[in-house]
Amino acid sequence: MPINLSKGQKVDLTKTNPGLKKIMVGLGWDVNAFDTGYAFDLDASAFLLGENGKCPTEKEFVFYGNLAHPSESVTHMGDNLTGEGEGDDEQIELDLTKIPNNITRIAFTVTIYDAEVRKQNFGQVSNSFIRIVDSATDTELIRYDLGEDFSIETAVVVGELYRHNGEWKFNAIGSGFQGGLAALCNHYGIEVA
Repeated sequence: MPINLSKGQKVDLTKTNPGLKKIMVGLGWDVNAFDTGYAFDLDASAFLLGENGKCPTEKEFVFYGNLAHPSESVTHMGDNLTGEGEGDDEQIELDLTKIPNNITRIAFTVTIYDAEVRKQNFGQVSNSFIRIVDSATDTELIRYDLGEDFSIETAVVVGELYRHNGEWKFNAIGSGFQGGLAALCNHYGIEVA
């Protein structure tokens, strides 16, 4: 039985699951019946952050255009262009033993591709969730359902893993941003062309 989190809740991941090495972070969503004339394309990303809350280099930004961190600690399983169907829409796999020591937090985000042109926002998206699964046993450990808190935002920081006293914890964040992926990149210290 997974731990169901609410916004702002923090939970231990590795202390309560000793021996946990590989996890899969699944993100999912459904699109409401709004017709903007365009399909919705939501994208999951991971930002590997140092003590200062910024990505040390562009390589610490793992997304559809950079599917794996050089350390092989974080691997994006590929872009899902429609988000249709049940279950996870996009997945990111992590090997906790390979995460570089200078990385203290990993933020998981979802953005709407080309949101301004398509006149789309997270008010038109429902049933958004993030879940963390033990890859070795395929057991869901943590789940956070975002609810319907967003109206005009085009990017959401869903949650983050963070290191605390040598253990990994998870924080259910659920905070929205305007400005899509570019705003998130700026927030985390990645320069956008």
